Amino acid sequence: MGKKKNKNKKKKVNAKRERYSKFRKEKPTNMTYTTPDVTPEQQKNRQEDEKHIEWFLKTNRNPPTKENNLRRMLSKR
Repeated sequence: MGKKKNKNKKKKVNAKRERYSKFRKEKPTNMTYTTPDVTPEQQKNRQEDEKHIEWFLKTNRNPPTKENNLRRMLSKR
């Protein structure tokens, strides 16, 4: 089956990890995130900007390049 593990056995200490542990920074467990206070005017401007961007992305279709059009026209003949 396999060997039984000794629960009382100490773990090996990784020398490299010990050596460089002083450079490792402790990270906070929970991050606090606060959104900046936005005035109603700024909020309105942001919504308008988002609408403009959305409209542009919906309507803007990149037309195929001239070379592609010419190649298509020649292949149809």
